[in-house]
Amino acid sequence: MQSILGVIFHFIGGFASGSFYIPYKKVKGWAWESFWIVGGIFSWLFVPFLAAWLTIPGFMDIISHADGNTKFYTYLFGVLWGIGGLTYGLGVRYLGVALGSSIILGLCSVFGALIPSFYYQLYPKKGKDSISILMNQHWGQLVLLGIVVCVIGIIICGRAGMMKEKELSGQKDINTSNKEYKFGLGIFVSIVSGVLSACFAFGIDAGKDMAHVANEVWKSTHTGQGEFLFQNNVTYIVILLGGLTTNFIWCMVLNARNKTFGDYTNTKTPLVANYLFSALAGTTWFLQFFFYGMGESKLGNGASSWILHMAFIILVANIWGLVLKEWKGVSKKALATVIAGIAVIMISVLIVGYGNSIKA
Repeated sequence: MQSILGVIFHFIGGFASGSFYIPYKKVKGWAWESFWIVGGIFSWLFVPFLAAWLTIPGFMDIISHADGNTKFYTYLFGVLWGIGGLTYGLGVRYLGVALGSSIILGLCSVFGALIPSFYYQLYPKKGKDSISILMNQHWGQLVLLGIVVCVIGIIICGRAGMMKEKELSGQKDINTSNKEYKFGLGIFVSIVSGVLSACFAFGIDAGKDMAHVANEVWKSTHTGQGEFLFQNNVTYIVILLGGLTTNFIWCMVLNARNKTFGDYTNTKTPLVANYLFSALAGTTWFLQFFFYGMGESKLGNGASSWILHMAFIILVANIWGLVLKEWKGVSKKALATVIAGIAVIMISVLIVGYGNSIKA
């Protein structure tokens, strides 16, 4: 039952993450940097503090009493993840929801699963899996096989993207849903995003001591009720402040460079609607972390939770891609190629998930 609940929570989180960019498409007359930071203030500042306040009494005391190194590395990984989140938005902007999310999250799955194992190879820690353990255990070999399959899926999706670009470049008058499609630039920022977005998982691990305190405090008054579902909400405060730092600086730079500071008060645009849609997008993006934390409390903060979460995001994002007709005007061969790439990525997730399920 605990595992089933974990899967359900990860699905809800994956749905939120795969859907968060949709409200941004309703924003009219604002530059990308303007609506991105308005949404970001909700997803990285307002809503995380509200969620922590509602679920963890004294959460600020937990943070203030945490070890300095714990807070520093949690924040640092948040800053790095913030770059990944920033480029995630750009990847989706230039490649579309379906292709952008597939490539970014596929890479994020790979690095989120691999990088910790190399770190713990150099700095062993009890209960953590090093790369040598993965290579010498049957379950670990399945995880590595799944990662290889995931890379193959990403390559297939990339091939589909190049086919789409070639076909649409010869159709100047076609009414496509993504007017900003740029494969070369999109694939570059997607790779950067995929690598750095994995830092969110590392931030959760770095801040686990704070979550542990929240968990123990809750369990002291809820004997026999299992693990605290919302324990990671206190860790999110620090991680997301790091993400806000990165995104705020970059968006302000773009506002200055593009002279778009006026967006926030431009009465020629639907200001109320723009703020509401941006706030909705930001809140929806935070919900992925909220439900990831709930799923992680049931399944553990390992490759199983991380990759299961990524799989649901990929699935939902590509359903939206079809709904939004992002592949309208391309050949059946190109469409079949991207579907095949997505299917391979999903298979890779199942392989990794199975490997972790027999870890015992």
